[in-house]
Amino acid sequence: MPNTPSSVLQVALLILFVLPGAVYQLARDRLTGPVPGERVLGERVLRAVVASIVLNGVYAAAAGPWLLEFARGEEGHSWLAGISERPRTSGILALLLLVVVPALPAGGEAWWSRRRKSVERVATPGAWDHMFRTHGSCFVRLRLRDGAWVGGWFGPSSYASAYPQDQELFLERAWRMDTDGTPLGRIESSRGLYIRAADVDVVELMSPGPRGGRT
Repeated sequence: MPNTPSSVLQVALLILFVLPGAVYQLARDRLTGPVPGERVLGERVLRAVVASIVLNGVYAAAAGPWLLEFARGEEGHSWLAGISERPRTSGILALLLLVVVPALPAGGEAWWSRRRKSVERVATPGAWDHMFRTHGSCFVRLRLRDGAWVGGWFGPSSYASAYPQDQELFLERAWRMDTDGTPLGRIESSRGLYIRAADVDVVELMSPGPRGGRT
């Protein structure tokens, strides 16, 4: 394959220019919530590379000569000789520079966001996530784009996908629905109902359930 790194040095450089930024981005998403604008894979990769460049620049400015000397080893004939000579120290150094240090700015950003309420990010970036994360078991009815109504019970065995995945819903029990959206009764043989949000115009949660009853 022409684009496959052909040497250990190329693989090491690829990790160095991608991994620190990817770790920072992952830690930030976990601590402050995902950013809707970064749903596109290309944009996430670009931001990870930029973050890696910034972190590598800091490493070079703070300890560049020492890092080069460490990587070349005592003889100084090979770029990676020092790493093979001191594997334990190299592992600890890699853990610090590639994982621990990139995660620290993400933690600082999360702390700063909590102090400044006006810029605090919410862990649920969309109404879909908020709707199903903040409500317990209930009846859900949905109007499809063709005007038909479907509905069912959202309970412990149900599932609503979360950002950044596509919005999908699994209801553990389906109900028969009238043409005006009135629930008519549970379908006894139903083992579940799958709905894509892309096919739906209206979603309504009804608590505790249609006509006050559960499934």
